[in-house]
Amino acid sequence: MTEKLIYWLEELGVEDNDLVGKKCANLGELTKAGVRVPPGFALAVQAYERFLATTGAREEMQRFLETFKADPNDPKDLAKFEKASEVLREIVDSKEMPSDMADIISAHYDKLCQRTGISDVPVAVRSAGPVSRPGQYETYLWVIGQKDLMKKIIRVWSSTFNHRSMVYRAQNGLPMEFDPIGCAVIQMVDAKVSGVMFTLHPANGDVSKIVIEANWGLGESVVSGRLSPDFYVVDKQTLNIVEKRVSDKTYEYLLDPATGATDFFEVPQERRNIPCLTDEELVELAKLGLFVEKHYGKPQDTEWTISKDLPFPQNIFMVQSRPVTAKMSKKKTATDTILDMMMSRLYQL
Repeated sequence: MTEKLIYWLEELGVEDNDLVGKKCANLGELTKAGVRVPPGFALAVQAYERFLATTGAREEMQRFLETFKADPNDPKDLAKFEKASEVLREIVDSKEMPSDMADIISAHYDKLCQRTGISDVPVAVRSAGPVSRPGQYETYLWVIGQKDLMKKIIRVWSSTFNHRSMVYRAQNGLPMEFDPIGCAVIQMVDAKVSGVMFTLHPANGDVSKIVIEANWGLGESVVSGRLSPDFYVVDKQTLNIVEKRVSDKTYEYLLDPATGATDFFEVPQERRNIPCLTDEELVELAKLGLFVEKHYGKPQDTEWTISKDLPFPQNIFMVQSRPVTAKMSKKKTATDTILDMMMSRLYQL
């Protein structure tokens, strides 16, 4: 295997978007800038391509698609895309990781275990596309051990054949059997609280403010828009907290030790109506937001998490940063605008 298929995050930067996908490139950029990012590595887009070619999956999918006919603009044909998605995903999921690729992934995972000092370190496996695509590709959290890691990487790759992505490719004349993505493998943070941070006010574009939303547990509870998180506004110049709205936080997204899977759990009554962030944590997050905005030179839409296991402020990690792209509207509330941004994420990698 002559091509390089895996990179440590610190080897990457925004210039590597096409090499490993936006998410991986940005995590690398943040890491090199000195921001606390969970350690990990990225599988290049070429790894996806090589897997499909080496295992014969792409050839099998092409044979199936030669007989597949459906109009992506006809609602009656959507069921055909769903069925085709099932077939194509089964083809990919049925393949084993090629031995040379498995060896290099295993070597990087072992090295990550050594770096973190944790045997069989839990990781998150996330997709990363060079360009945005409609459809939500899959993420797997709390993946433990080499065997499960191989399966989950393949599952992330197979999720490029979900029916929404296939409809999009059909509508835009793109290859149905091919939508290469990168894949991030990063250490899981056992989060006590997570959320998002915008380095401007999303309701009106006020660049003098930072807006932070937070909930107990993992960040999926906030990013999904499923519940109303705590809402905070911090002044950039003074770092004063100028607005604080504490929500009734009914659910948190956590690891279920009994199943090894993540799920929504009810928040105990004593934590439901208290702030999930201290003032000290809010100020530290705001400082981090200012640093990241200065580094990129434009307002950022970020995701962050705070570990249960480490002392403050070493327990605050950035897990994503992207330019703010949603249009601001004075007619919308901040919550409305943030919800728009969250929904747009469901249609992007």
